[in-house]
Amino acid sequence: MTATTPIQDLSPSDAKVELARLADLLAQANAAYHTADAPDISDADYDALKRRNAEIEAQFPDLKRADSPSEQVGAAPAEGFSKVAHAVAMLSLANAFDDADIAEFDQRIRKYLGLGVDAPLNYTAEPKIDGLSLSLRYEQGELVQAATRGDGAIGENVTANARTIDDIPQRLSGAPDILEVRGEVYMSHPDFEQLNVRQGEAGQKTFANPRNAAAGSLRQLDASITRARPLRFFAYAWGALSDPLSDTQSGAIAQLKSLGFQTNPLTALCNGTDEMIAHYREIEQRRASLGYDIDGVVYKVDDLALQGRLGFRSTTPRWAIAHKFPAELAWTRLEAIDIQVGRTGALSPVARLTPVTVGGVVVSNATLHNEDYIAGRDNKGEAIRDGKDIRVGDWVQVYRAGDVIPKVADVDMSKRPEDAVPFQMPTHCPQCGSDAVREPGDAVRRCTGGLICPAQAVEKLKHFVGRAAFDIDGLGAKQVEQFHADGWIKEPADIFTLRERYGTGMQQLKNREGWGEKSASNLFDAIDVSRQVALGRVIFALGIRHVGDAAANLLAIHYGTWEVFSTAMRRAEEGNDAWEDLLSIDGVGGVMAKSLATTFNQDAEIASIDRLVAHLDIEDAKRPDADGSPVAGKTVVFTGTLEKMTRAEAKARAEALGAKVSGSVSAKTDLLVAGPGAGSKAKKAADLGIETLDEDGWLDLIGAS
Repeated sequence: MTATTPIQDLSPSDAKVELARLADLLAQANAAYHTADAPDISDADYDALKRRNAEIEAQFPDLKRADSPSEQVGAAPAEGFSKVAHAVAMLSLANAFDDADIAEFDQRIRKYLGLGVDAPLNYTAEPKIDGLSLSLRYEQGELVQAATRGDGAIGENVTANARTIDDIPQRLSGAPDILEVRGEVYMSHPDFEQLNVRQGEAGQKTFANPRNAAAGSLRQLDASITRARPLRFFAYAWGALSDPLSDTQSGAIAQLKSLGFQTNPLTALCNGTDEMIAHYREIEQRRASLGYDIDGVVYKVDDLALQGRLGFRSTTPRWAIAHKFPAELAWTRLEAIDIQVGRTGALSPVARLTPVTVGGVVVSNATLHNEDYIAGRDNKGEAIRDGKDIRVGDWVQVYRAGDVIPKVADVDMSKRPEDAVPFQMPTHCPQCGSDAVREPGDAVRRCTGGLICPAQAVEKLKHFVGRAAFDIDGLGAKQVEQFHADGWIKEPADIFTLRERYGTGMQQLKNREGWGEKSASNLFDAIDVSRQVALGRVIFALGIRHVGDAAANLLAIHYGTWEVFSTAMRRAEEGNDAWEDLLSIDGVGGVMAKSLATTFNQDAEIASIDRLVAHLDIEDAKRPDADGSPVAGKTVVFTGTLEKMTRAEAKARAEALGAKVSGSVSAKTDLLVAGPGAGSKAKKAADLGIETLDEDGWLDLIGAS
C-alpha cells in the first residue's frame, strides 16, 4: 500500500495503516496551522488529506480511529494565553469537493429528515473566509470575552486583542442578554501587502499569506501589536444565546448585521442543489477580485428547527458543509521509492520527489499506496492510469487533494528514461529482515516480525502518545524515537517508569541534547498527569487493529469501566455471550470483534497491557447527561419502518437521552421499538419478554410526541 492507493483498492489492513498515517500527518498540520500560525501545507492539501481520511472511514467504518481528523477540531491552545471553555463547542465543517458531493449532502439531509426529493429545502450559501475563527461573548450588550477556536472545546482568551479590531463592536443595542457571535478574523489583500512592506522596512519578519498574518496578529501577547495590524471580521454564526436571533439561518445573519456586525454580502438563500452550485460558480468566478482570501463556499440548512433535528456528529454539524475550491497540480521527477513500515507491519511505498511547489507548498514526498497502484492496477486487477506503471526516474503529476502527503496522479511516458525498470516490492522487511507477506485478498504486504520489528514497536509507541491517545506534553514522535533507540522505552508501560529509572537528579535526561533540567522535570510531571486517563483513550491507545477513536469511545460507553471491558474481551469467543454482547454494539462488526478478542487472548499482548494498566488510574466512561430521562442506561433496539422520524434520527435521539442503541435483540435488551414490517427481532423480543413499543409509544415515552 502507498499513500496514493485508490481507496477502492485498499484492504482493511491497508486502510488501517493509511488511517494511522493520516492521523499523524493531520495532527502535525493542525498544530502548525492553529497553534503556530505557520501552516506547512496548503489548504487544498489539508482538505484533500481530510477527504481521503473521510472516504476511507466511510468504506471501513469499523476502522475509524480516535485521533481521526473527523474527530478533531483545530489544535490545542498555545501557551501564553489563558484558556476559555466554549459554552457551545466550535465545530469544524465537513468538506465537499465536487457537485456530486453536494448532491449527496442534500440527499443525506433529506433521508435523515424523511423529506422527499421534491420537498422544498432552503440553504444559505456564503464564501468560506480563509482566516482565524473567533468567538465573541456579549452580556447585556457589552463585549466581555473573545476566544479563538482552539481545539473546539477550549480556546485562547484574546479579549484585549479583539477589542482593537474596528469591525468588532464593543457594545450592542437590542441584543439578547447573552450572545456569542462567531466569525472569522481576516486581512484584506491590500492591507496584507502594506503590512509586509512595513515589516520589511522595519527589518521584521514578513508573512507568507494573509491568513498567517491575521492569525499571528490576533494571537499577540501584546495587544498594542494587534492594534497596529489591519484586521477585519466577518460574522456568520453564533454560540450561546439567551434568546433566539431568528427562526432561520438567513434571518439570524440579517439580525447580526442589524446589530452592527459585518456580514458577507455574497451570502445568498438557495432553493436546492442547482441554486447552491450556481452560486458557488459565481463566487468562484469573483474570487480573484474579492480583495480577501476564500477557499470555498459554505452551505447551511436555513431552517433552524431542521438544524436542531439534524444535530451534530462528533466534530461537525450534519446541516452544513464546505464546498472547497479545486486543488492544484504540478509535474516533477520521481527520484526514489522508499519503503516505510507501520505499526501494524504494513510496508508502505513512498515517492521521493524532486521538490516542486504545489498550491503554495513545496512538496518532496508523495504516497504510492501499494504495489498494485505502482503497477497501474486496482485491487481487482483492472487498469488505472491507463495501465501505466510508476518507475524511479519517471516524470509524474502530483496533486494535494486528499492527503497531506500528496498523491501521484499520472505519468508522462514520453519522458520515461530508457533504463527505467519496473518497481519490485521487497519480500522482506527493510527494518528487521522478517518475511514480508501479502495474504490473499490483502492489498498490502506486511512484515511478520511482530514484536521483534523495531519499526512496528516505534510506530505503536508513537500511536500511544498521539493526540487522541495519551497526548503527553513533551513526549512526541521525535522523543519516542530517541528513547526507543536508547533502550529507555520498549513498550508503553516503560513510559511510566521513566522517572523511577532515570529521574534521580535527572542527570541522564537533562544532559541529553535538547533537554535541560526544566524540560526533563516537565516531562516527568506530564507523564504523571497522564496516568489519570479516560477509558476511551486507553482503548484507542492500545493500537488494536480496526479500533479507531470513535469505536474506542463506543466500547467505553458500552462497558463503562476498564475491568468490565477487559474481562469481556478476554472472555469473548465466537458464539459465547461475551461475543454476542460485543457484536450487539451498534457500530461494532465481526472484523473489529475478532481483532479485539485476538488481542486480549495473546499472552504477550495481554501481559504488556497488564503492565501498562498497573500504572494508570483509568476513569470510567462518561455517559450523556440524561437526568430524568426514562431511557437512561437502557439498551434500545429499533426495528421495522419508522414513519415519524428516520432510523438515524431515532438512534441519535436515544443516545442523547443516555440509552445504548443495539443492532440486535438479546436478553440484555430493555426495549424494542417496532415499526411496520418488524420481523424476527420483534418475535425474539416477544419470546424473551422484552417490552415492545410502537413509534407513537416511543415518542410518548421520551416526551417527543
